[in-house]
Amino acid sequence: QVQLVESGGGLVHPGDSLRLSCAASGRTFSSYILGWFRQAPGKEREFVAAISRTPGITNYADFVKGRFTISRDNRQNTMSLQMNSLNAEDTAVYYCAARPFGRVADSASEYDYWGQGTQVTVSS
Repeated sequence: QVQLVESGGGLVHPGDSLRLSCAASGRTFSSYILGWFRQAPGKEREFVAAISRTPGITNYADFVKGRFTISRDNRQNTMSLQMNSLNAEDTAVYYCAARPFGRVADSASEYDYWGQGTQVTVSS
């Protein structure tokens, strides 16, 4: 089992950058496939990005390609999401998630463990 805690959210202006982090507890962090999802008010939770156990395979939602970068450090038990060129549509609660096996999935239903989320607000 793994416990996940997100941090780094906040209020930024359009065009700004923000870096989210996800800290994990547990000795088997490197065995999990990790992902970022987000949920805006009144909308369903949607996939943002995911990364394989060793940082070799990544998967991004089309709307973040070229703007967001997912990474992980298995020695530090952390995952990050670097977000650039933020716009108002990126406003949401961002969640990190983990699954112990399988593909680098883009479906929330395939992830077993979730953090509590961190709020990102993009506003002028």
